[in-house]
Amino acid sequence: MTGIAASPLSTHRGDAIVIPSRAKKHWTGISTHPKLDLPLGDLAMGGHASFSFGIALGLPHKKVVLFDSEGDLLTGLGILPTIAEHQPKNFYHFMLDNACYATTGGQPVPNAGKVSFADIARAAGYPRTYTYDDLASFAGNVERILSEPGPVFVTLKVVAEVWDGNLDRWVIPRRRPQVLQDFRDELGIRS
Repeated sequence: MTGIAASPLSTHRGDAIVIPSRAKKHWTGISTHPKLDLPLGDLAMGGHASFSFGIALGLPHKKVVLFDSEGDLLTGLGILPTIAEHQPKNFYHFMLDNACYATTGGQPVPNAGKVSFADIARAAGYPRTYTYDDLASFAGNVERILSEPGPVFVTLKVVAEVWDGNLDRWVIPRRRPQVLQDFRDELGIRS
């Protein structure tokens, strides 16, 4: 699979909140509800899962979908048992595994290609975990996955797109203040 791994999800997202993290350059072009997207730029490595988990806890009536990366997750594996302990029924954790740190030059992640992140999530207590290495299989199952109660963890094996130094490819069209204001307006949250 390539960067289009997010595409099948856009068809079935409904009114879910999506945190695209490092997949934002792909997601912003296919999102069906951009005011419910939180492409807030790079949190600290390992921070996307914690941030998304907080959103899921704070808004339990809304589905929360995270596109994580194996590099981010490896720097903060402790979040998996924390999420599993709380069992947020609205949390869908999709991890894009390209076996490298694509945004910093393509260095391989530790033990790349041998780590089973779905097994790690299952061992941490996620009740449902999946791994897909082809887009057709994922596309055929994403609707069912999103109908299951969370937390759900899905590893998506993708082809690496190593950052070429062109910042324009990584910049989101809306700035952080606008993203947050759109999000609050969409949910009727008064600041």
